[in-house]
Amino acid sequence: MTAKILIVDDDPGIIDLLVRILTRDGYTPIIARNGVEALEQVEREPPDLILLDVTMPLLDGFAVCKRLKDNEATALIPVTMLTGLDDRDNRQRGLEVGTDDFLTKPFDTSLLRARIISQLRLKRLTDQLERTEHVIFMLALAVEAKDSYTEGHLRRLASYSEQLAIAADVPLHQLKAIRFGGLLHDIGKISIDDAILRKPSALTPEEYEQIKQHPEYGARIVQPMRFAADVAPIIRHHHESWDGHGYPTGLCGEEIPLGARIVAVVDAYDAMMTDRPYRRGLGLDEALHRLQAGSGTQWDPHLVELFIAMVKEGRLRRPSMTQSLLEAQV
Repeated sequence: MTAKILIVDDDPGIIDLLVRILTRDGYTPIIARNGVEALEQVEREPPDLILLDVTMPLLDGFAVCKRLKDNEATALIPVTMLTGLDDRDNRQRGLEVGTDDFLTKPFDTSLLRARIISQLRLKRLTDQLERTEHVIFMLALAVEAKDSYTEGHLRRLASYSEQLAIAADVPLHQLKAIRFGGLLHDIGKISIDDAILRKPSALTPEEYEQIKQHPEYGARIVQPMRFAADVAPIIRHHHESWDGHGYPTGLCGEEIPLGARIVAVVDAYDAMMTDRPYRRGLGLDEALHRLQAGSGTQWDPHLVELFIAMVKEGRLRRPSMTQSLLEAQV
């Protein structure tokens, strides 16, 4: 498929030059003559690459780039800013707003072509990763579908984890990883026998040992994802205990990644509040009582205190069950 490249510039001469070069090289050029038009064009027809001038009417290139990079839907579109010779200040500002590359006016045609090829190669790799991530989220949905008793569990875990993280003043840049950790925490169960997962009676020691492998399986499954470095530790360690008696590695206290400690609290709460094959839901009072009883042994005492306060004060919001799991990613 022909790559679509958006040219954003108010200079007709530059536009004409770039259109001729891109067309000759087999690309599909799209044109916007100011920043506002560029954002509208991206929303209407996302390009594979944006060649973005710095100085334009209505909205300059820095503002356009910042809006694109701040929006999860467009953040991964490569942006190459068009700057003048030795324009150090513009280059510094471009880096601050997240531009991916620079091209200097007047253009060296061979360098322009090389930079375009490089950026489009990066975009193809990114697209491949996105498809891989989509498959992984579908696997998580398949895990949930195995057990009718846990319908909606992943959506609730993602939402509750993020809400508790916000209450705990976790930095904004970590919230997405924690939300994804909630969504994907049990993805390793795709490797566990369905008969064990659905067993209505107590597990044998051998079966329990199999169940205990799912955090390790899950951490391995998400390794191809772009954010694996942040999310895999949450998945791997969400069954560790504050006192060191959890699994798979027996971490204790603050050795356990914060995201894993958050997911552990909300996972336990949601499990206690829902019906399972071997018991009915415990009810709110009993669930909170058991969380409090496990504070400082099974779970982080500070997070338990925060979470119980959120529940009692009506600050814990249930997510919409009409939203699909894949919509909940973003």
